[in-house]
Amino acid sequence: MNLKKVLNPKTAKMSLSNTAIRIIVSVIAIPLILGVSYLGGWFFTIFVAAISLIAFYEFAAFSKSKSALVNIPLGLLGLLIIIINQLKPVVDFKLLLSLWFMLLLIIELFRNKQSALINLGITTFGFLYFALMGSSLIAIREFYPNVNQLYTQGAFLMFSILGTIWICDSAAFFFGTALGKHKLFPRVSPKKSWEGAIFGFLFAILSMILFQKIFISFLSMGTTVGLGIIIGTAGQIGDLVESLLKRDAGVKDSSNLIPGHGGIFDRFDSLLFSAPFIYYYLYYFGR
Repeated sequence: MNLKKVLNPKTAKMSLSNTAIRIIVSVIAIPLILGVSYLGGWFFTIFVAAISLIAFYEFAAFSKSKSALVNIPLGLLGLLIIIINQLKPVVDFKLLLSLWFMLLLIIELFRNKQSALINLGITTFGFLYFALMGSSLIAIREFYPNVNQLYTQGAFLMFSILGTIWICDSAAFFFGTALGKHKLFPRVSPKKSWEGAIFGFLFAILSMILFQKIFISFLSMGTTVGLGIIIGTAGQIGDLVESLLKRDAGVKDSSNLIPGHGGIFDRFDSLLFSAPFIYYYLYYFGR
């Protein structure tokens, strides 16, 4: 440990300031996120649309380092339509994707900017990534119909998922920092360790078991443990996937939008990546 760095008042002040900013942002953001999760419907859909659109924009911005000119307007418009359509289905999902992709090809035909192959590939990847993940989040919140008290179960389910992801991330970070000796995936994320990943995985399962006792007793213990396993694995893989994309683009954070936390993509990578796995697990095994 570098004692000069630790004892340097300026360094300590900067570190404390950054920690304080992170805490303040969390204290403000967490109740808001839980609030819209409880209300569901348009409130939650607007929230998911916001994080999906911003995350796509961040992705498009750091993709410029790969000489890609993402079709941002079409990507944002398509995402908005897909996510709203998930709440209030009007058009078949496959039809929307087909129309969007055909329009993307036609527009690229006339853009004449950089490489058409790179533009099309990265725009399509970004759009599909956030469209599938965002719409899956809506599907999870709307899993239980708005009848009597059933709709509230969707809120409690979201509370449990969010809480488990946050606890999993925190456990992986703190235990990895304290005990980490074996690198998990050094090519993608040099600081992550197997020790941190294992503790994150275990705490995800334990958290879901705890939440089953508090919020989601309507789910069986077997289903609950399954959710913990999914979050403990898919959530951490989602973090690695985002690290892979950022490392290839040569950026540390997806943006500087959230003080002390980086960008929206940085904060919601685990939740977004886990969402399709959680939804289809519930669809086939959680009823």
